[in-house]
Amino acid sequence: MGLDAIAVPTASELLARMAGRRVVVVGDVMIDEWIWGKVSRISPEAPVPVVSVTSHSFTLGGAGNVANNLRALGATVAFVGAIGQDAEGERARALFAEIGVDTQGIIVLGDRPTTRKTRVVAHNQQVVRADWESTAPLSTADRATAVARVVDAVADADAVVLSDYGKGFLSREIVEAALGCPLVIADPKPENVAIFAGVNCVAPNVSEAARATGIAIVDGASLELAGRTLLNRLGCRDVIITRGEAGMSLFGRDGERADIPSVARSVFDVSGAGDTVVAVLTLALAARMPIETAMQLANFAAGAVVEKLGTATASPAEIIALLEDDGNRT
Repeated sequence: MGLDAIAVPTASELLARMAGRRVVVVGDVMIDEWIWGKVSRISPEAPVPVVSVTSHSFTLGGAGNVANNLRALGATVAFVGAIGQDAEGERARALFAEIGVDTQGIIVLGDRPTTRKTRVVAHNQQVVRADWESTAPLSTADRATAVARVVDAVADADAVVLSDYGKGFLSREIVEAALGCPLVIADPKPENVAIFAGVNCVAPNVSEAARATGIAIVDGASLELAGRTLLNRLGCRDVIITRGEAGMSLFGRDGERADIPSVARSVFDVSGAGDTVVAVLTLALAARMPIETAMQLANFAAGAVVEKLGTATASPAEIIALLEDDGNRT
């Protein structure tokens, strides 16, 4: 299937094929705390806005948001990661339980907190963010435990997502354990990109691709060079570079090259859009779709989530609605 627009009935069939696939998500889970409110005055104590809080919520972030997106599309999901021995760790377990994610692969560590990001949002704009986290690598013993959990989890999986947020969980040993699955998709941080050698596909954003390769991506030629550099360096089958409002670009081992424009009608928040892309790509490839088709579906899913505030998911119905809207505008 080429890069022609996907017909809505065909997309419905493709999304139905994706449901029920078993995917293991391995990576850095975090709690996203959202404090929503309004600003009407400046503090008399310091030149900062005073936010009058109207609501307060918690969502799964990082690799947890990948799992959430996979569940929204009907996948069966198991998670392998680490939480602290703290209230936020228990909150993470509870949020996973709410969406039906298997958490037998989670390990509890006493020497670090559960990663938590607190965002204060007023009038649809983020005012400030506070982070609680440790980015130290796992100890040798904890890494061995994590490897064993990955080996168990991937034994009967259709695909694995390696979701790297640079918090110290992922290592080369864990990646090698994940390679026991026939389909492994990685969303790497630039500083860790080398550990993902041998995966089927990596999907960094354009900034991450530039930092990982040391190539300033300023035009089509430098984009091509960065994509091919990642392919050669990692020995993977495909590289997909997400480019925000410019869409996404594919570089394949056998010379494949494709560009897909963005379909977002409006952008309120890009938080977690990359998680949505990697979730849809993984499920579509697990359902044996051509990678260009997988990219198109991922592109429409990302277009749906950036229209929402906060880390969000795209349901099949929302993806179909955006496809219909796009078809009506063309």
